[in-house]
Amino acid sequence: MVAVPDTLAGSVCHLNGEFLPLREAKVSVLDRGFLFGDGIYEVLPVYGWRLFRFEEHMARLGRNLAKVRIANPHTAVRWLELCRELVAAQPDADQALYLQVTRGVAPRNHVMPVDVAPTVFMMSHPLVQPSAEERHRGVACVTARDFRWERGDLKSISLLGNVLARQMSADHGAAETILLRDGFLTEASASNVWVVHEGAVLGPPKSEHVLEGIRYELIRELCEEEGIAFNLRPVAEADLLSADEVMLSSAAKEVLPVTSIDGQPVGHGALRGKPGPVYARLYEAYQRAKKVQSL
Repeated sequence: MVAVPDTLAGSVCHLNGEFLPLREAKVSVLDRGFLFGDGIYEVLPVYGWRLFRFEEHMARLGRNLAKVRIANPHTAVRWLELCRELVAAQPDADQALYLQVTRGVAPRNHVMPVDVAPTVFMMSHPLVQPSAEERHRGVACVTARDFRWERGDLKSISLLGNVLARQMSADHGAAETILLRDGFLTEASASNVWVVHEGAVLGPPKSEHVLEGIRYELIRELCEEEGIAFNLRPVAEADLLSADEVMLSSAAKEVLPVTSIDGQPVGHGALRGKPGPVYARLYEAYQRAKKVQSL
């Protein structure tokens, strides 16, 4: 029997068309997700048993599956049915719903096999969000060279580079590792990164080096709602380190202030080392969006 952490042992998951206890779920050792990391995943936040920005997550899942030539195993309607059923089976109202599609089971060979059914796995667990203290004080980050592969735009289950990057920050007691490639900001190990200069929110342009986080479009929408300038352009390391504010965004973090980078306070004047006003406005706007963009 596969060992499952006590906190998840009673959870129900979905595997290849069947709902079953997570502790009973098994996949073949010949699954290409196990052998090659050959698969795509999504993480959907759930608030009050309702899926947040479901359509956007499904659209990205479809784009990523197409990029790696894995057939999408379900229609959007079927995905919604499965997600709702799995979410309803969990005791917690706020959840992180994980979906994974691998190329499937085949003899080990680097060449993509044909006529192989994808492996579909889904699980959900309590949504762990930043503490009130982290939101009040902000979090520390460290920087590192972006040493990962060139296809950061793929939400691939091949995450060893991200694991190594995140461990760097964990080793320093920090919340995230902000990555720089050739002197320019890409993203963090498990977050998108935003900087604020003179009241405007800036982020790296969409490229193969940056995952198009679901919050990319959401942050743009919230900035528009709040009358905050928003611009995607190359963000140099100097822009990051001289920013008025720095923020992280992700499914679990939502939007989170960064108040220290490499041991140095973020910001200027009275707000140096403290969460700033742009963060405060975007956080409140995010909370409003959760109430109207969930289904």
